[in-house]
Amino acid sequence: MKPIFRSLLFTLALPLALLAGDRGDRTIILDEAGMKNLGIAFALAEESDFEKTIFAIGRIEEVPENHAVLASRIPGRVVEMMVQPGTMVTAGQELVRIESRQPGNPPPSITLKSPIDGLVLESHVRLGEPVEPSNELLDILDLRQMLAVARVPEHEAANLEAGKTTARIRVAALGEQILTGTLTRLGTSADRESGSIDAVFRVGNPDLRLRPGMRAEFSIASSVRKNVLAIPREALHGDPANRVVYVKDFDLSNAFLRTPVQTGTRNEEFVEIKNGLFPGDEVVTTGSYLLGFSGGGGISLKEALDAAHGHEHNEDGSEITASQTSAASPDAASPSTSGPSLLTLFFATTSAVLLVLLLLTRRKSH
Repeated sequence: MKPIFRSLLFTLALPLALLAGDRGDRTIILDEAGMKNLGIAFALAEESDFEKTIFAIGRIEEVPENHAVLASRIPGRVVEMMVQPGTMVTAGQELVRIESRQPGNPPPSITLKSPIDGLVLESHVRLGEPVEPSNELLDILDLRQMLAVARVPEHEAANLEAGKTTARIRVAALGEQILTGTLTRLGTSADRESGSIDAVFRVGNPDLRLRPGMRAEFSIASSVRKNVLAIPREALHGDPANRVVYVKDFDLSNAFLRTPVQTGTRNEEFVEIKNGLFPGDEVVTTGSYLLGFSGGGGISLKEALDAAHGHEHNEDGSEITASQTSAASPDAASPSTSGPSLLTLFFATTSAVLLVLLLLTRRKSH
């Protein structure tokens, strides 16, 4: 379509949109009870650093250098076990007593102490069992630091940098708590079947609730863009072709405008908004899904605007024009003598534009 025709069509469409007005159809107004029942909560649409993320699953593993083994330097037999698997111990705490094979009544014995603070993972001996210096008696793990190992697609490995790449990590055993880890290294080899490679993150475990083997979910930040307008994902609704959010009305209390938006990139928390919102708009997060099914609280848009502004409005929320006021007046002039209405002016303008368009078309044809 030629530029002149696009401009003319836009000129024609704009008055039609102004006449039609759809604020009333897109506005939902709740009363106080409705606000409480839906648990309405808001978030600001704001520009910030936006992370492109990689989702991965993996597991929690021990830090190898934090694993200690308890053993006896002399042969003998176990005569006392002071701890069991699952016991938390401290460095220097007495754990096992060994009776040596040297003669004596009773034979001489030694007490083995914990080399580190940690958790007794496993016991390899029982009371009365003979032991040799080569035997491992107990495994003890310092839990204060753990490794979170993600299985990352090979093609994403180029975006990861040791010491800089970070991840948010969720572990079911921790509930809603989110761990933050920094990439220490990639795995030494890739998995041919899954086409993935290990990405190893070191994480703190201050509550000592993490255990080796726990399943973990990762959101790995692969890149960051500056000044991106974004909102929480829970505020977004609709099918992929028609995304909408509910924006808090700047003028009316407990009123929300169903607003179409154009979306961009998303991560596990936020979605980029390319069009439809402005920084500072308040969008509904908690309660937004149910708000789409709400019929409001019994008050219409007209009633709410009349009360807020102290004068009457049309049913669609638009201001009453001078011609409408004149038409409603008992002393209003007859149609033959009154001034032109807004609708009359619109059709006159439309006719003039169409005439110009026709003349331009005829001139080009000659």
